[in-house]
Amino acid sequence: MTPETIYRVSQDAMIVAAKLTAPVLLPSLAVGLIIAMFQAATQINESTLTFVPKLIIIGLVLLIMGPWMLQLFLDYFQSLIRDIPQLIG
Repeated sequence: MTPETIYRVSQDAMIVAAKLTAPVLLPSLAVGLIIAMFQAATQINESTLTFVPKLIIIGLVLLIMGPWMLQLFLDYFQSLIRDIPQLIG
């Protein structure tokens, strides 16, 4: 394996990882920010207040985006397995 091949495979893996985590992290971040602003405005300092809405949002996102995320992961993994002879040789 050449250093360029290792770089390309690791770069593709990082891109796939970013695509898989972004649909979960971004809505969770937005909900956390909205709840933090609500807590700052009302001076309610309850740490469990952010947990339930984030959990609900993450569950909904996984329910909606889960099939796409799984297909993206499977496509990447299958292409990686298929390219093993070219990567090694």
